[in-house]
Amino acid sequence: MKKQHLTVALIAGELSGDLLGAAIARALRKRIPSIRIVGVVGPEMRDAGCESLGSIDSLSVMGLAEVLPAIPRLLKLRSELISKLSAERPNVVIGIDAPDFNLGLERRLRARGLRTAHVVSPTIWAWRAGRAKGIAESAELMLCLLPFEPQHYRGHDIDARYIGHPLADQLDNTGELREARRSLGLPEEGLVVAVLPGSRGGELKYLAEPFARAAALLNRQFPDIRFVTPIAKPSLEPIMSSAIRRYAPDCVWSVIKGQSRSVMRAAETVLLASGTATLECMLMGRPMTVAYRGSALTAWMMLRLGLLKTKHVSLPNLLSPEPCVTELLQEAASPERLAEDVSRLLGSEARRREQLDQFDVVRKGLRLNAAAQAAQIITDKFLS
Repeated sequence: MKKQHLTVALIAGELSGDLLGAAIARALRKRIPSIRIVGVVGPEMRDAGCESLGSIDSLSVMGLAEVLPAIPRLLKLRSELISKLSAERPNVVIGIDAPDFNLGLERRLRARGLRTAHVVSPTIWAWRAGRAKGIAESAELMLCLLPFEPQHYRGHDIDARYIGHPLADQLDNTGELREARRSLGLPEEGLVVAVLPGSRGGELKYLAEPFARAAALLNRQFPDIRFVTPIAKPSLEPIMSSAIRRYAPDCVWSVIKGQSRSVMRAAETVLLASGTATLECMLMGRPMTVAYRGSALTAWMMLRLGLLKTKHVSLPNLLSPEPCVTELLQEAASPERLAEDVSRLLGSEARRREQLDQFDVVRKGLRLNAAAQAAQIITDKFLS
């Protein structure tokens, strides 16, 4: 194995990418101590010894309103990276998530003769399956975090491998409920339901009201119940607090800055929006009810036009041997139906056990030490 003058470029696009990039960098350096790692980095990747060609903050842009004014800056960054990496010619350029930026960058670099890979598959299994062809033009290797993803690349000229999920390496179901409550300043006794209506304004726009109304219904059934909501960013707090005051004024409700994982660990059950939080909730062994609401146009396009290709939307149901989590979408996410399902989880140990047994199976299948798996595959394919 060649262990001198090897260089890897890692291009991370957001906080999760920074964490995964740092873990991969450390795993690569464990295998090849002399390796040089450069790229678009965040604080975790810097701590792991990655040299910066740009800051992760440049790519952390979400939402149409935020993306449009950032386009000139993003195009400039991409042009600068193409120039620097074409001159540097690392052994491989690896994009980590951020597909809108990274796949285009990878495609242009590959056209210049560089070898490219991508970590975290876009959700081609859920919608726009035709993207697989374009992805294969961008990267010769796709490292997937979900076990069913590689099969969606069959028939395309790309090597797709499953490496496990990094969240499964971080999270388990051993967290003590009372300890989590103490850390949040909550009473150790009594029923607690975690309510997570999403981390974006658009999600709270559609879910804050039905979630608050559902809580009011549960409060009548369980007089000692308490609700806790973690708020991802300050701008969302007024939306949630307003919904609570208007639709659930009699509920005991704590709104907490961040700490979503501690909030879920502190709860008997969780009511939450479909998204990555459902995977975290599953890995930490907390029963859940999942809901999603969007605009009428979005729902019509996804459901009526058949753009959504999966029967289920939540990762626990997509990953479990037998789907076990209630999913209430659009009009079905009514306060009454939300409250009914949460009530079943609070009142039936058999119903809770049905979910938790499935979660145990999934957790074992996802916990493969994703960073070490990635480092081994990258070393064997590009650095040997």
